[in-house]
Amino acid sequence: MARTDGRKGGALRGRRPKGQGPDLREAILDAAEGLFSRHGFYGVTVRQVASEAGVDTALIHYYFGAKRELFDSVFARRADVLNDIRVRALRAYETGHAGAMTPEGVIEAFIDPLVELSLTNDAGWKNYFRLVALVNNTPAWGGETMHRFFDPVVHQLIGTLKAACPDAEERDLYWGYQFLTGAMMLTLSETGRIDQLSDGLCRSTDLQAVRDRLYAWCAAGLFEIVRRRAP
Repeated sequence: MARTDGRKGGALRGRRPKGQGPDLREAILDAAEGLFSRHGFYGVTVRQVASEAGVDTALIHYYFGAKRELFDSVFARRADVLNDIRVRALRAYETGHAGAMTPEGVIEAFIDPLVELSLTNDAGWKNYFRLVALVNNTPAWGGETMHRFFDPVVHQLIGTLKAACPDAEERDLYWGYQFLTGAMMLTLSETGRIDQLSDGLCRSTDLQAVRDRLYAWCAAGLFEIVRRRAP
């Protein structure tokens, strides 16, 4: 009998898969993404992912290998998309505002594509942003993971910010990014913290309110750092 994953041999054991071939692989990634975003890397087992995806654990090992390889595949899948759209957004901003770039405009070009994706209310993107926030705050290996997947686009951001504020010291631009990425990922995680803190006056899901404030807030902080260090 042919296997449902296209390989020769017997049929897959366990629960009936939700899809076949590439669709089955995506179903596993979706299941793992949701679990990792809620419980972190160490709080999830391969068996739990298999149960969520409706497959046997052997199929996960066949497609991805060990749990860390599965995690990296989850992380890489949307990182490639994010890097591409942010690179294009930064280039479009540079082209459209040659000689008149501002820090706020650069920051908006870098962050707004993520806000647009979150505004689609796609559960996968919501889960992914929460996952990135978790990884960003994992001392043991989070920095190395972010380095592998996101450094080139961050360096492009730094270069564009330098063109927009030529008097800024490069180390201040990197500190500015450090503070910016913390605000960005906390905001995109939509934890509901601000809802409780403000007694409903603000809502973490109100991404238009985020747009009205976040870019200006990040740019003002960067501007003040640069101003205070100016000779």
